[in-house]
Amino acid sequence: VQLQASGGGLVQAGGSQRLSCTASGSIYNVDRIAWYRQAPGKQRELVARIETGGTTTYANSVKGRFTISGDNAWTTVYLQMNRLKPEDTALYLCNLHLKETVWTTYHDYWGPGTLVTVSS
Repeated sequence: VQLQASGGGLVQAGGSQRLSCTASGSIYNVDRIAWYRQAPGKQRELVARIETGGTTTYANSVKGRFTISGDNAWTTVYLQMNRLKPEDTALYLCNLHLKETVWTTYHDYWGPGTLVTVSS
């Protein structure tokens, strides 16, 4: 399974961006999708996550500004980011928790990351 992300780049504070992450390969089921981010010199942090059943979690710093979603099979994941702030500048990584076949167990798969830079 391979994940490919797109949508990062430079944006002015107050602007919007939409990140996408698409998984390809053998996928039987995805039960959790998420976006993380890592700013320079800081630890990786959870930005947003959806689990089977619909439970959605957002970091306090992005609540009301960011929205995570996915297609029906959760093999394409989106992160809509509005009212961006300079402190949102980071490498954004998509994460899918999936099983490749009916016989395998669930594992985490990570995208390569896409850089988002918010200028003040």
